[in-house]
Amino acid sequence: MSRWKAASIHLCISLAIGLIAALLIFGVWYPPPYAQAAGASHLVLLLLGVDLLLGPLLTLVVFKAGKKSLRFDLSVIALVQIAALVYGLSIVVRARPAFIVGADDRFTLVSAYEVDAADLADGRAPLFQSASWTGPRLVAVQRPTAEEEKKALTDDLFRGKDLEYLPRHYVDYEQEAPNLASRGRPLAELRNKPGGSAVLDAWLERSGRKEADAVYVPLRSSTSGLAMILEPRSGKLLDVLPIDPW
Repeated sequence: MSRWKAASIHLCISLAIGLIAALLIFGVWYPPPYAQAAGASHLVLLLLGVDLLLGPLLTLVVFKAGKKSLRFDLSVIALVQIAALVYGLSIVVRARPAFIVGADDRFTLVSAYEVDAADLADGRAPLFQSASWTGPRLVAVQRPTAEEEKKALTDDLFRGKDLEYLPRHYVDYEQEAPNLASRGRPLAELRNKPGGSAVLDAWLERSGRKEADAVYVPLRSSTSGLAMILEPRSGKLLDVLPIDPW
């Protein structure tokens, strides 16, 4: 077998593994359009690009039919490639979107690593006590009214923990949805954002709605924003559009 054939076989195997990883990432952990907001696309392309090229290139360099150490060399290459993939996937898993938290006049995309395990354990309900593995859970926050809770929140804020990252204040989204919708903004504002008109027109045609039939509330994340489209009265989530409202 020639080194080119060996490298080609290795590349095919790597491509198959990369495809499975991409399906898992974009189909389960980062469902659209949250991959964009979480900045996963660039991270995954870098991860899979390096991993897909690393193994086949090393095989091309070291492969030589009849070489005594060939089995050992290929084993080392495979281990290095697997280690790189596992390390990369561990970063992707930690950064996966866990919650979309509605508070006041905005939503926040919260990644799994941004919520401490101890804070998760304090969640009011089982649904708030674990980071989602299948896309972010839509929740809302309820500001504390008791003095003791207010003081605890103030202490958390001084430690750099905003309300959106404290699951003990999470409630079912439906409970606060009307309040969020009341702070919604006209869809027409999205036309002033880059690419906003085309995306908005396509959604209006697809949904059969008029601009007055919905409002948007901006979603912020560590990289870019999205437009959360809500029913004006109930606050029901109608769609999430890939328009950065900020």
